[in-house]
Amino acid sequence: MPWFKGWKITRKDGSASGTTLLEALDCILPPTRPTDKPLRLPLQDVYKIGGIGTVPVGRVETGVLKPGMVVTFAPVNVTTEVKSVEMHHEALSEALPGDNVGFNVKNVSVKDVRRGNVAGDSKNDPPMEAAGFTAQVIILNHPGQISAGYAPVLDCHTAHIACKFAELKEKIDRRSGKKLEDGPKFLKSGDAAIVDMIPGKPMCVESFSDYPPLGRFAVRDMRQTVAVGVIKAVDKKAGGAGKVTKSAQKAQKAK
Repeated sequence: MPWFKGWKITRKDGSASGTTLLEALDCILPPTRPTDKPLRLPLQDVYKIGGIGTVPVGRVETGVLKPGMVVTFAPVNVTTEVKSVEMHHEALSEALPGDNVGFNVKNVSVKDVRRGNVAGDSKNDPPMEAAGFTAQVIILNHPGQISAGYAPVLDCHTAHIACKFAELKEKIDRRSGKKLEDGPKFLKSGDAAIVDMIPGKPMCVESFSDYPPLGRFAVRDMRQTVAVGVIKAVDKKAGGAGKVTKSAQKAQKAK
């Protein structure tokens, strides 16, 4: 609307002016994509495609995925080379955060990697299995009391794994975050707390401050969301010598 120069109004208590909705929308800066962080790509599925091989599928959360990169999958600790990256049946030279991609990996069986695993750059802060983690949780609706030893299912990125509330460290005020009580015996609906959690099966998570999409989770039990939380710190398990495919060794030597 080139004829429209914005609007002005004069009232007794002062004048005001404004723009059109479209002009206001044009002024909004798009959010920056976290391309500067190391790669994190939680797997949504893994397919076996005839004539191509194993194709894990997932969304790039942080960093950049490129063909020729050597990636490590956690917590299974498998390292391999990325042959190609595709989005909507088109080959990509790089995949950025927010892109849902499939990527072909060499010498890896469909049994080696699965949904809930996380792919990352083997040379730049590779993802690792979490032995345990400290989280800040808010109990939304639980009919009883939650005490240490409670082991519901956690949904974090694409992982769906039972985790144990190993220790209730402190109860906090849910608005200010101030400590209310050390070592509470139990938690009930409406409470916020800092807790130590231990996964029942190998799992890869990150702290919310480092990788936000991998540091948020929902606690599910009795077919409902019992609590939500963010991960404050992760106790990473130093992986032993995992499976490194021949193509990954070649690619690493070439560089």
